[in-house]
Amino acid sequence: MILIVGGAGYIGSHLVKELVIQQEIIVLDNLSSGHENLIDERVRFVKGDLGDRETLNQLFSEFPIEAVMHFAANSLVGESVGNPYKYYYNNVSNTLTLLDVMLDHEVKNFIFSSTAATYGIPETSLITEATVTNPINPYGRSKLMIEHILEDFHQAYGLNYIVLRYFNAAGAHASGEIGEKHDPETHLIPIVLEHLLGKRESISVFGTDYDTHDGTCIRDYIHVTDLANAHILSLNALLEEKLQTATYNLGNGKGYSVKEIIDTCEKVTGVEANVVLSDRRPGDPATLVASSEKIYHELGWKAEYDLEDIIESAWTWHNSILVGSSN
Repeated sequence: MILIVGGAGYIGSHLVKELVIQQEIIVLDNLSSGHENLIDERVRFVKGDLGDRETLNQLFSEFPIEAVMHFAANSLVGESVGNPYKYYYNNVSNTLTLLDVMLDHEVKNFIFSSTAATYGIPETSLITEATVTNPINPYGRSKLMIEHILEDFHQAYGLNYIVLRYFNAAGAHASGEIGEKHDPETHLIPIVLEHLLGKRESISVFGTDYDTHDGTCIRDYIHVTDLANAHILSLNALLEEKLQTATYNLGNGKGYSVKEIIDTCEKVTGVEANVVLSDRRPGDPATLVASSEKIYHELGWKAEYDLEDIIESAWTWHNSILVGSSN
């Protein structure tokens, strides 16, 4: 049985949708940013907090949990700057409580959802796992702290773990039943699609004079189902004792520009966007792309979905929300 903490969120719910085919699952989520209607009906759901020692002890005592997958971090960069206490308390302190209870119950397999924010603003445009980590905000620092803690816990207590550093997750499940749902929405693809659905007057492009092929920033986008599959491969590697520790980047390896995102959204939807050109935002690098060669060579994982696949799935999901809200 697998405990998924934060399984009612965007990425966690997609992982559940794929993993429930082969594993029994318990989802623990406080629903502060997750949504109960995203949870697959085949799993056991417990509303609770990853820092609630009593709830955790009850779960580990009652169920034969073999591994924990952690998706329950706060993850808004701007909010982390304005309210760092929230991020260090939940992302670090509460995770320590979870790890402590795991060890008390001799559960020693842990999958950690980390982030490209651990790299900060790297000097290289192609980021490997060997790229220097230098986070520039409390969110990124909180994630990197847990990475260091996991390394120490492996050495001291025999905790086995895999760290997965995401770049830009996007898209929705092929079933159309779950997708990206944030409040507030801060991600480019859903923002563009919300605009094309008439929910926003325009979309802004921040900077058109970068040293890229079309002058706009390039970022690495990966379909959320590809992310889910990487987690499943990582979990199986731990359960089958093929690995004790590893850190992997998850991206598509090439990246897409802001203009390409907008153009592809227009192509998929058949709707023209009202684009407002704005100045650069401070600290935005021209290009951030992940190398995922390491996880490909070690676990055989690579991104299967391209940009058009991502946007078509997201468009299906956003239209289903619109239809649902009008009924």
